[in-house]
Amino acid sequence: MASLNVGNLGEYLREQRRSAQLSLRQLADAAGVSNPYLSQIERGLRKPSAEVLQQVAKALRISAETLYVRAGILDERDRDELETRAVIIADPSITERQKAVLLQIYESFRKENGFETAAGSDDPDAADAVEDVDAVIAAGEDIRMDIAPDTTAEGPSAGDGGGADRPSH
Repeated sequence: MASLNVGNLGEYLREQRRSAQLSLRQLADAAGVSNPYLSQIERGLRKPSAEVLQQVAKALRISAETLYVRAGILDERDRDELETRAVIIADPSITERQKAVLLQIYESFRKENGFETAAGSDDPDAADAVEDVDAVIAAGEDIRMDIAPDTTAEGPSAGDGGGADRPSH
């Protein structure tokens, strides 16, 4: 089964390389790997390390996680979790504190729904993160993200009195 994944990886890499209009030699140079080694990967004869996949992904300007999944290094569900985390971390419109709280809440929901988290249950930082969220909630600390109010007809200000105690903008 591993050779099947490696074959799929090779085909995928070849497609990505061709759509980027790179020769095998150009991609090998950009990724810092040898031309014959990259050729063997594309033909499904070699299974590259995660480090090599990361270098190739960077050279192709694609997601390393996608290559990890195709190579059988990473499970599809793990990739989804990593991508979700990456989007939160990369968002420039929220503060670092808000990012941390979002990630902590995300972790707690995954744990509640029976999914193992990327941080792992034996990670002391993950346990501290959950305690931090609990402390923020218990203290009533304001972690709002100043989201624009809903102005649709079904929103809280649609005449049901739900938004009467909110300040108007």
